[in-house]
Amino acid sequence: MKYHHKAFVRWDDLDAMGHVNNAKYLTFAQEARFEWSFVQNAEGNNRPGFLQMVVAKAEVDFLAPIFDGGIFVDVELWVESVGNSSFSMVYEIKDEKKTYARVKTIQVAVDETVAKSRPLNDEERAFLQQYLEEKK
Repeated sequence: MKYHHKAFVRWDDLDAMGHVNNAKYLTFAQEARFEWSFVQNAEGNNRPGFLQMVVAKAEVDFLAPIFDGGIFVDVELWVESVGNSSFSMVYEIKDEKKTYARVKTIQVAVDETVAKSRPLNDEERAFLQQYLEEKK
């Protein structure tokens, strides 16, 4: 299953070249990930999802520029793989006509008391499995 988020492109997201600044694509992914992992759980009166995680790696493939502010773009995300203490996600930033960027991140679960990675628990694994769409 994929999760869908609407990201608002603000006018100040545009840079001197007249298109969305490259760093903003990671912001779009972050906002989608927060909604996916926290907000949807809180809305269902469930315990919020992954609060204790960090992004260990992020990469962006820029496919087409976004030239307009004041619009919404779709961020579709899914889990690509699940490890012992980490998981990878893919995000596609697009509209009905084209895909603008593809983002990949690796998140690591963290034990905040010792500031080190920790194994994913059963509840987290079950949540991730709902969104697992392995590479083809």
